[in-house]
Amino acid sequence: MLVHESEFVQSNAVVVQGRAGVLLIDPGVTGSEIDCLANDLRELGQPVVAGFSTHPDWDHVLWHARLGEVPRYGTARCAAYMRDLLSDAGAKARIADHLLETEIAGQVPLDLLGLITGLPAETAQIPWDGPHIRIIEHQAHAPGHAALLIEERGVLIAGDMLSDVLIPMLDNSTNDPIEDYLTALRLLEEVADDVDVVVPGHGSVGGADQVRARINQDRAYVHALRDGRDPSDDARIGPSAKPGWEWVSDVHTGQLQSLAQRSERDGTPR
Repeated sequence: MLVHESEFVQSNAVVVQGRAGVLLIDPGVTGSEIDCLANDLRELGQPVVAGFSTHPDWDHVLWHARLGEVPRYGTARCAAYMRDLLSDAGAKARIADHLLETEIAGQVPLDLLGLITGLPAETAQIPWDGPHIRIIEHQAHAPGHAALLIEERGVLIAGDMLSDVLIPMLDNSTNDPIEDYLTALRLLEEVADDVDVVVPGHGSVGGADQVRARINQDRAYVHALRDGRDPSDDARIGPSAKPGWEWVSDVHTGQLQSLAQRSERDGTPR
């Protein structure tokens, strides 16, 4: 297994070697980076035989023609979300406009964005000729989000969870985003003893000692959100945030405000 880290918010693409080629998970982010990834795989003599997107955020559903016309899988919910999004002819233009505010404006290949084949609901493993990869689907962060457990290698690919630089980001389109997130953390905790390496969608790869530590950190953050308070000891926000990542504190403030508005609208206690 190989990990390629993008310069854009430390986004991680994961390559898993199979018998006839590789499975490529969440490739990104700029065209030059994906092109570099394609070159590296060609030099290794490893064709891409399948892809997988852990969830339907734009930076996790990218592709490049040089990676080949192969099945690109996701959960049924992930694929349905992308179909709905792409049914709007202006969706890619809005993503491109959003990227104008970033340092990668004009560098992201959007032509093949989101062409995901949804696996049947309750599918337990990725269908490919390689190591068994368990799909752990949940509803935290984004519709149809999936973590992946490469069981025989003890690797957990966590998608946009368990990051050392990003706080948990809720999916506020659900009825209970707090409980959805806590449920997802419980699912990951159930397999934690089988994990030697955790790969977040953004941030640093962690060893076995980091798996439960990151689960506990994310749970503590979500509890703080639920209770309407600042998690002062979370190093990912506030003065202790990693240089260049101070904007994560703004995300935290926005989530507090969103939950307060939801509580006021629904007449429910925090």
